[in-house]
Amino acid sequence: MSETRDKLLSDKEIASLDLTNVRDLRTLLFAHQMRPNKSFGQNFLINRGILEQIVAAAELQKDEQVLEVGAGTGVLTRELALHAEKVVAVELERDMLALLRRTTGHLPNVELVAQNMLFLNPDHSFEGKPYKLVANLPYYLTAAAFRHFLQDVTHKPRRLVVMVQLEVAQRAVAEPGDLSLLGVSIQFFGKPRIITRVPAQAFYPAPKVDSAVLQVDVYDEVPLAPEEQKRFFKLVQAGFSEKRKQIHNALARGLHLKNEEVRGWLAAAQIDPMRRAETLSIDEWLQLWRVTEAGSPTVGTDMLS
Repeated sequence: MSETRDKLLSDKEIASLDLTNVRDLRTLLFAHQMRPNKSFGQNFLINRGILEQIVAAAELQKDEQVLEVGAGTGVLTRELALHAEKVVAVELERDMLALLRRTTGHLPNVELVAQNMLFLNPDHSFEGKPYKLVANLPYYLTAAAFRHFLQDVTHKPRRLVVMVQLEVAQRAVAEPGDLSLLGVSIQFFGKPRIITRVPAQAFYPAPKVDSAVLQVDVYDEVPLAPEEQKRFFKLVQAGFSEKRKQIHNALARGLHLKNEEVRGWLAAAQIDPMRRAETLSIDEWLQLWRVTEAGSPTVGTDMLS
């Protein structure tokens, strides 16, 4: 048969497919000679209830703009387009992008962008206007995506509503005692909360772990300027560089400093050197950073540059 399989489905038929229905999804993939690609973290959401909870958590208004990264088949893209003025859907994988063009082709308010999400500049799509980020993030890019959209870009989203591994969501909302570098990195920029837990069976194919819908409301202002943030997170990263080590040892080794100097910082910040990094609050990290910035005859800010 010389006719390619994708011609077996018209644009009208594709527009009518329910992409949360596994039978419709398989029909679509088969018609395009495609199957989920594990190397790209392709696990497609097939639970309409979860899809609706994601969109509800975004609290979209008709005049709002949305960024979706890793748009995949367009299951979330199409739902977002019903609630927002404009949806910018980013997809890098070539075959999936071709499929996405067909599943969203009937939606005039959807703009497709073929780019790696980690190199995306939101200013190019939104021209400085407010936007929200709503996405089913590939598991292997989750931490990098948070770093890019919360730390790296100047034009940050007002809110993120993202599907992530359950463990990642739990780390994001952890309190002092269980904080991680990821938790500090997210909570510095916004307030996270878990919307719902998502079982593996809500995806096709089912991943090996459960997921969660995580919402992060991004603060209008944060305590430090961008250049200061780089030095702050270098300090925090050093503190978490060696698990289960006391904070004075982790910082000394991570920053290549003498232990006596680090103990002096901690004493000035009123932090017990025997504590571990996961027990420090963000306020305590900030206090410690301010001590290091103040400097001394033996400790200068260039050590964290």
